[in-house]
Amino acid sequence: MHNDSTGLPPEFADRFTEPFARFLKIEAAAGGMLLIATVTALILSNSAWSTPFLAFWEIPIGLHFGSLDFTRSLRHWINDGLMTLFFFVVALELKRALVLGELRDLRAAALPFSGALGGMLIPVCVYVLLMWGQPGMHGWGPVMATDTAFVIGCLALLGSRIPPTLRLFFLSLAIFDDVGAIAVVAISYSDALNWVPLSLAVLGLSAVAGFARLGIRSVPFYFLLGGVIWLCFDASGIHATITGVILGLMTPTHGWVSDERLRAVLSRALSHPTGDFWSGDTTERRDLLRAGTALTETLSPVERLEIMLHPWVGFMVMPIFALANAGVEIHGADLGQPVSAAIFAGLAFGKPIGVLTFSWLAVRLGIASRALGLSWRLLAAGSLLTGIGFTMSLFIADLAYDPAVLNAAKIGILAASTVSAAAGLMMLLWLTHVKRIGFV
Repeated sequence: MHNDSTGLPPEFADRFTEPFARFLKIEAAAGGMLLIATVTALILSNSAWSTPFLAFWEIPIGLHFGSLDFTRSLRHWINDGLMTLFFFVVALELKRALVLGELRDLRAAALPFSGALGGMLIPVCVYVLLMWGQPGMHGWGPVMATDTAFVIGCLALLGSRIPPTLRLFFLSLAIFDDVGAIAVVAISYSDALNWVPLSLAVLGLSAVAGFARLGIRSVPFYFLLGGVIWLCFDASGIHATITGVILGLMTPTHGWVSDERLRAVLSRALSHPTGDFWSGDTTERRDLLRAGTALTETLSPVERLEIMLHPWVGFMVMPIFALANAGVEIHGADLGQPVSAAIFAGLAFGKPIGVLTFSWLAVRLGIASRALGLSWRLLAAGSLLTGIGFTMSLFIADLAYDPAVLNAAKIGILAASTVSAAAGLMMLLWLTHVKRIGFV
């Protein structure tokens, strides 16, 4: 962090608030990219280029060695491979917030956790009631999810009208929501278990923990080991994206080099006289290299990895996912299929009802605390935005539905996300306008 001697001295709290602010900015900008990719996919899938565009994502890619076949469609590699990075970043941010940041207080963390829990359970109940006894009843997973980028993007449109506590609540809720959704995917939408690769995956995770204890800090090494674990989970029958969540939650939250040691190392490097002493096998060069390592290792692995990966996930992985999955041929689609209505009701109505009800109960029972400035009116209005399922909903729908029903499910997801975004933004605009002119 740049130290400007002409400004105010840095506060200890800046260490925790700045990573959160950076995460919010990237999520808000990524929401715009995601919207562009979604609109592009919808236009192309309903144009003269529809057939080649949709067929492009089904191109088989992979390797084949004897009886071992690692051939998958391009869409599969995106949904199961690239999305693992998405879940890895989500897990990193969740662990950072819980251990180092805004959710260290258990009662503060309990509020978004309770909201996320209600936002998963109530929509599932709504969906199952509407689909009871009909084909597709098992496809309740898509109504559990909230799209982090779109929700934060919507809140960003309102700027300073929205208190930071509301952004923190919905960012935390969406992250809890995403982790819960992928846990459900791993349990409910996986294939029959193959115990040999599953045992190898567990062995690989144990190796990650062991190597970390031995002091190995090479990021490429752990990414290579993570790729092997991903392949083991993929072969085991458990959805491979769970790899990202587990490894993210295993990532250390404390730096290897303390602040005191960093200052000592830098002081030693800066104590050398000026001149051309940095090349060759000299004491000065060794001290300079040691200072570079100390600067890197003072930041925790969680923060370093999040800084490195979050922009790539927000500006590349998510738009590519949207291009591959948001394409829906609306012309000729049966808009009256029950699954469309059930998903719409679960997301647009079940999500906000569940979020608000469980949040209120958590505060009422003394389990959670509500921050100052986070009024129930703002929470109720903002809860409408949680019906924006999109990314996670499309991700789970691809696993939950047969191709014959998938289009109808996507239409329900897109319709609910659009209505939820519009309703939430209008309610928040009205509430903040009323508050500003002095009526509340």
